[in-house]
Amino acid sequence: MSRAVSEPAAGTTRAPSFEALLARPGLAWMGQNTTHLEPPPEVVEALLDSTRRHEFQFYAPPLGFAELRELIVADLGLAGAAAMITDGAVGGLHHICTALSPRLTRLISTDPGWPWPGRFAELAGVPVTAVQVYSPETGYKLSAGALAQVIEPGALLYLIDPLNPLGSSYSRDELEAIVALARANDVIIVHDCTYRHFADGHTLVAELYPEATLTTYSFSKWLGLAGLRLGAIVARPELLAEFSRTPSNPLGANIAAQRAAVAGLKVKDSWLPRLRQANRRNQQIVAEAVERSALGRVLVRPSHGNFLYVPVSDGVALNDLLLRQGIVVRAYPEAIRVTVLDPVDDDAFVETLARLFDRPSPVAAAGGRSVRVRTHRTMSAMGHSAMQAAVTTITGSVNHAWLMAKSWSPWAMPPAAAITGDPSTSHDRRP
Repeated sequence: MSRAVSEPAAGTTRAPSFEALLARPGLAWMGQNTTHLEPPPEVVEALLDSTRRHEFQFYAPPLGFAELRELIVADLGLAGAAAMITDGAVGGLHHICTALSPRLTRLISTDPGWPWPGRFAELAGVPVTAVQVYSPETGYKLSAGALAQVIEPGALLYLIDPLNPLGSSYSRDELEAIVALARANDVIIVHDCTYRHFADGHTLVAELYPEATLTTYSFSKWLGLAGLRLGAIVARPELLAEFSRTPSNPLGANIAAQRAAVAGLKVKDSWLPRLRQANRRNQQIVAEAVERSALGRVLVRPSHGNFLYVPVSDGVALNDLLLRQGIVVRAYPEAIRVTVLDPVDDDAFVETLARLFDRPSPVAAAGGRSVRVRTHRTMSAMGHSAMQAAVTTITGSVNHAWLMAKSWSPWAMPPAAAITGDPSTSHDRRP
């Protein structure tokens, strides 16, 4: 099944803005997939040193510092490739979609997935097809068979790997089958590797299809530089030249962020193993808490990202309930996505689930493990009967087929059928 990507329908209910959430002290941020662990001291010092030297008064090189570009290519292990620095990975995606749009026949993405590249392409008049991948038969990812039904010469394939929000990732064999189709149809692949550093056995499409693969790189997730907005496009020099000749930001990306990224890449070999270990441990703790509760189960376990996707009957209602307890997750009509990694936030989530579903406190039973303290609103703020009614709604029968409607919105309220789980009415809605 495929469909075009469109803007959210009018009248959908949205969560508080990031600005409003930032104004709430002590909030457990479990909805953005950014790393909140204490960063390497070298990264902090690089930021401070750049500030002390007033580097913020200068423009950075248009393509980024040469040292940073070389370190990114080395991190990916793509000998012979080149990199250009962008304003976050999304800045690179925007540049790719707009620069290529005059000659694209179509943009192909997945559903679920990240809708913004499709929206960038649509603005340029490029048709967009989002292929449904919410299926256990395909491992919750794009199969070569599904791609073969929609691929056409001159298209652009946007492949997220690991896939946000589900946590699935592609094997080398699966990518080889996708690449064979792309090569036969002269299709360019954008390989979005935002969560690569959390994945086990990750394969880069550029290793298999270097002549037509653009790899996007992010510092927001593994190094936690989300607010500094820094990313990169990596490709063969002759392919990258199409974008580097006219960079989207000719005055250069955040200079202090580039200094921090250089420092982070230099200590990656010691930092990343600790990050991955914390991710695995906290995934297990949160997944077990979900399974002990009445919510159900984690869809893809282990996740190849720093998040877990949990199908529920009403993700928006659950997010509202958690927000009253000082926790914010990413809400979908029939699921929530929970960022893991911060042990304090994870413990707050686990404890809240235990209170919501009258389960023993797993953190207290383990003697506690959080090293910092957060202040959370208590359950009494809702009233016991209201809380129980909300929990009953959230844990109602789940119909997964309604996961993503054409009017995709991460904050959209589901219809009544999504709560009751009536399969005759809660399937994919199309306006």
